[in-house]
Amino acid sequence: MIIQNEDVKEIIIEIPDHHKHIRTRIYLQDGTEITFQEATIANMVRAYVTVKTHPQKHEIRLRGKTLSEKKKGFANWQLIEQ
Repeated sequence: MIIQNEDVKEIIIEIPDHHKHIRTRIYLQDGTEITFQEATIANMVRAYVTVKTHPQKHEIRLRGKTLSEKKKGFANWQLIEQ
């Protein structure tokens, strides 16, 4: 699926009531709604900025992985650069 600018009806980025993290909801012209959690958007932004600004990197691949050791407060499932 390729989503073009003209496919997007609205984007809402917010911290929902009683939550701590940002949610990003994308509403498409065809009625489809896609909701991303903060960690997913943060990983995409980090990868985007790296590819856009790095003089030699033209691709970053993030793969989901369950971590046995992680930082306190982080989820077990992480998108890790491959």
